[in-house]
Amino acid sequence: MIELVAVSKTFNAGQANEYRAVREVSLALEPGRVTALRGPSGSGKTTLLGLIGGLTRPTSGRVRLDGRDISALPERFLTRLRRATFGFVFQQFQLIRGLSALENVMLPATPTGRPYAQVRRHALDLLEGFGLGGRAEAKAQWLSGGEAQRVAIARALINDPAIILADEPTSHLDSALSTQILAILADLRTQGRTLIVSSHDPLVFEAGLVERVIDLRDGKLVP
Repeated sequence: MIELVAVSKTFNAGQANEYRAVREVSLALEPGRVTALRGPSGSGKTTLLGLIGGLTRPTSGRVRLDGRDISALPERFLTRLRRATFGFVFQQFQLIRGLSALENVMLPATPTGRPYAQVRRHALDLLEGFGLGGRAEAKAQWLSGGEAQRVAIARALINDPAIILADEPTSHLDSALSTQILAILADLRTQGRTLIVSSHDPLVFEAGLVERVIDLRDGKLVP
């Protein structure tokens, strides 16, 4: 269970460009379900995903994972928990140019101390499962948008996380490729993973994948 209790996030506090991205959000997210954060650009979806996954800390309020306040953890412990618990699929993919698809997928497992051969085999299996076995050695900058998105999802899975956070997973894709990505996410749901997706793409909400929708506007929950 993920719980947010009166969570707010303010950037550049006290400065002329102060911006309150999330405002007093309280909610509980059930495990094993697909939840979508829906709202226009600037509504706070991406910031809220980052708060849930421990990528950023709340200015006020608490984020709890199975009853444990993760927002107050020292950074070294939060990093370990984040690596073991969450898989992140970023809106801009954030693959590292100059590294191959395989190397990008393996990267989050590097600090875990798992044997290199085991991680490499797992990464290859993930790529093959997404139809990218033949692109394992392709540099990130040579991948198409659909290929890059699938590599990003494979990278999110390399540490076998229970929770997947996907920020606008179809935003750079056409309808056909979006349908493929949504099928991959649906398969992850059948594996018992918890998925939290931010999106304003109608296709995401029409695909039958999402089980709960949380609407946001101006950083607040919309009743």
